[in-house]
Amino acid sequence: MIEKMFSTYKRLLGHTHFKYHRYVYKDFNLNNRLTGLIGPRGTGKTTLLLQYIKENLNIDDCIYASLDNIYFSQKKVFDFVHELYEIYGIRYYFFDEAHKYPGWNQEIKNIYDSFPDMRIVFSGSSSLDLIKGSYDLSRRGGIYRIGGLSFREYLMFNNIAVVEPFSLEQLLQDKTRIEAEIAAIPKLLVHFKQYMGSGYYPFVLEDPDSYGHKIQRIVEKTIYEDISNHYKLKTENLIHFKRILSYMATIPPGSLNTNNIAKNIGLDNKTIQNYLDILHETGLIQLIPKNTAGSNLLKKTEKIFLDNPDIYASVCDEIGFEASNGTLREIFFIKMIMNSGKTLHYSDIGGYTVGGKNFELGGRNKSLKQIQEHLENSYLVKDDILHGSRYEIPLYLFGFLY
Repeated sequence: MIEKMFSTYKRLLGHTHFKYHRYVYKDFNLNNRLTGLIGPRGTGKTTLLLQYIKENLNIDDCIYASLDNIYFSQKKVFDFVHELYEIYGIRYYFFDEAHKYPGWNQEIKNIYDSFPDMRIVFSGSSSLDLIKGSYDLSRRGGIYRIGGLSFREYLMFNNIAVVEPFSLEQLLQDKTRIEAEIAAIPKLLVHFKQYMGSGYYPFVLEDPDSYGHKIQRIVEKTIYEDISNHYKLKTENLIHFKRILSYMATIPPGSLNTNNIAKNIGLDNKTIQNYLDILHETGLIQLIPKNTAGSNLLKKTEKIFLDNPDIYASVCDEIGFEASNGTLREIFFIKMIMNSGKTLHYSDIGGYTVGGKNFELGGRNKSLKQIQEHLENSYLVKDDILHGSRYEIPLYLFGFLY
């Protein structure tokens, strides 16, 4: 059976290409003995691991295995590692879908403690066990987090344009030059419209026609596998998560709160808040807090969103509801900021605050009214424009932050 594992590993490597890489790749390394790659389903974790092996290591010193393989229903990962270590001399172990293996964190800890000259890499679709598990693997190694495609990556992987990312600080300091460079990409706004709601997950490159269906499968698997297994919830309770997502898609984010969700779903506020926390932890929604002036303490959640533009668009399509451009642009802005490593809060001055700067979002006709008294550190982020002005930034530029 081990020979079949090697065969699968080599076959996957043979079908792995690396003209371009995800944004995390440039920082990804095995300097630690234990390395984790964490991110939602469908964001390209497997491809990144295989690319790294193929480009940086002797493939005969490594093994890649998905821990949801039926092989591991009969054999312990520890025993698998021990055999490959002693007989085949394998020193690099790449374990994909780690969270699907019962007790994976304890077993990886035991392997880490027992083989001091080994490098272990694991990936998972959820960071739940890292946060709540009894064995805190994050203290022993480096943890990398990966999100969906930025607009920059979408253009790159579709061979439309190759542009280096820039930081938010660089954008604000050198806005005119950066905007001129990016705006020169032919049909940029057309590509941006195509990306919004249908370009966040890398598998859109494989088959655009089945893209929406695959996103619906991600939602289903996250609820009925990840949430079900981790929280040990009964099947009859899991349907409420789908109902919450469907309801969220139909209500403007500013109007959503636990009270109206609870009333619509028919559950009490405490249960709804618990379910929202679970959906947030598993990457299906975003809970945006408000930073209270004069205090470093985060207060209650002010805005609730579906996690990314494509989940929102897919849920809307599934229930026959027309997606809102305003909601799409807010979710896009939030994901680009957060995936670039920045912290974002809901604000009374403009819509959001990032690093002491205020950002108000809107369409091409949006005025400066809401930020006009704070122009020294505020910006209007506009959709449907190619060029901005002193206080205006085109929305698409935030898609180049990572």
